[in-house]
Amino acid sequence: MSPSSGPPRIFDVQRRAARLERSERTLSRADFLHARAAENAVGSLEALVRDWPEAADLSAHPGAFETALAENPAAARVGPVKIVGDRAARAEPGAAPVELADGSQDLIVSLMSLHWANDLPGALSQIRRALKPDGLFLGTLLGAGTLKELRAVLTEAELEARGGAQARVSPFADGFDGAALLQRAGFALPVADVDRVTVRYPGLPALIRDLRAMGETNALAGPVRPLTRGILARAAQLYAERHADAEGRIPATFEIVHLAGWAPHEGQQKPLPRGSAKMRLADALGVREQTGET
Repeated sequence: MSPSSGPPRIFDVQRRAARLERSERTLSRADFLHARAAENAVGSLEALVRDWPEAADLSAHPGAFETALAENPAAARVGPVKIVGDRAARAEPGAAPVELADGSQDLIVSLMSLHWANDLPGALSQIRRALKPDGLFLGTLLGAGTLKELRAVLTEAELEARGGAQARVSPFADGFDGAALLQRAGFALPVADVDRVTVRYPGLPALIRDLRAMGETNALAGPVRPLTRGILARAAQLYAERHADAEGRIPATFEIVHLAGWAPHEGQQKPLPRGSAKMRLADALGVREQTGET
C-alpha cells in the first residue's frame, strides 16, 4: 500500500451500513450495552459542575444518551443535543468530515460507534477539532476482550470443517491504548477505563440474535464465505462444553472502553509525566465504576 492511499480498509462500509440499517428496527430488543454506555457518560457529566450549551451526539444509534440524560440532574446544564450525521456517516466514523464547524461544540458524545472506524485516530482528530477550547469528548467503543469466547469457538469449528478459518469477529482495540489514542488525536488530559460485562445466554443462537439486533455482526472487508449449519452447530457444541454454567447458559464477554478527553486550553492543568498516572477514569470523573454480569 502506498503512503498516500490512506489507512487500511478493515471494514466494508456498505456491509456495515446494511447491518446498521437493520438494527435500527431491532435495537430495542438488545440495547443493554448502549444504555450502559449512555448511563456512564451521563454520570460523568453529573460530576462536572459546568454548563454544556452546545452538545452533539455522533453515536451509531443516537438517542440512548438523551434518554439517559433526561433522567439525570445534569440535563439542566446541557443544551439541546444535536444528532449529527446520516446513516452512511455513522457506518464509518471519520470517513467524511464531521458535520460540525471547528471549535463549535462544548460537548461531543460518541457511544458504541468508534470501533467501526477504519481510521480511528483520524475520527478522534475530527472530534477534537469540532470542540471549543476546554470542550469535552465522551466516547465508548468495544474493546479487545469483546466476544473472546465466540471468536475462539467459531475459529476452531471452521478449522475442523474446512482446514482454514476466516476472521468472524472484529479486531477490537485494546482498552489500555485508549488514552494514547486520545493523546495522539490532540486531546488534553486523556483518560480511559474498561467496563467488562458478562452476559449469559441460553445458547449460541440467542447470542447471535442479540448481536444482529445491535448491528454488531461481521462487517469485515473482503469476501465472506458463509458459515454452514454444521459449523455453527459445532461452534455451539464447543461453546457449551467449554463455557456453559451449571444451568447450561453460556457467557459472552463484552468490554466497553470509556474515553474522556478535553480540547486543549491554556487554563487546564498540566498532564503528569508518562507512566505516573494513578487515577482511573471513574476516579478522575468522580463516578462509581460499573462492573457487572447480566
